[in-house]
Amino acid sequence: MTQVVASRVTRQTVGAIADGAFKVLLAAVSIAGAAPLGRLLGTPAWLMVVSGVALLIGGGIEIRYTRSRSMRTYTQLMIAYDSGWVLAALSGLLMTWQGSSAGGEVWMGYQTVAPILFAALLVVAAPTQMTSATQRDTSD
Repeated sequence: MTQVVASRVTRQTVGAIADGAFKVLLAAVSIAGAAPLGRLLGTPAWLMVVSGVALLIGGGIEIRYTRSRSMRTYTQLMIAYDSGWVLAALSGLLMTWQGSSAGGEVWMGYQTVAPILFAALLVVAAPTQMTSATQRDTSD
């Protein structure tokens, strides 16, 4: 007899997948529009491409690990990532308002480093523990 295993998808799981998908989408935009976006933000096109690649890797890993990492881990990482994003954006804006041309580079620099750090922390996080029933069901 074949058993159908229905995975429990919570709002948090959907949120984690959506967060990863948004990073992948932002990656595609950063890579495809590297030159015009770089001019708009005052950053070199290569930084836009590198940032896009970092976002692509980070978003892909984020989506990949949704079933094997706890949502508590995801939530903590997303809060840290988004808090840093806000601080980097505010720092970049402040620099721009003060006449510096490095505001866009600060913001895109964060978008280059943070997704890789997020992904690395997610990869090394402890996997969720499967119950005996879940292990039995998935092995059938």
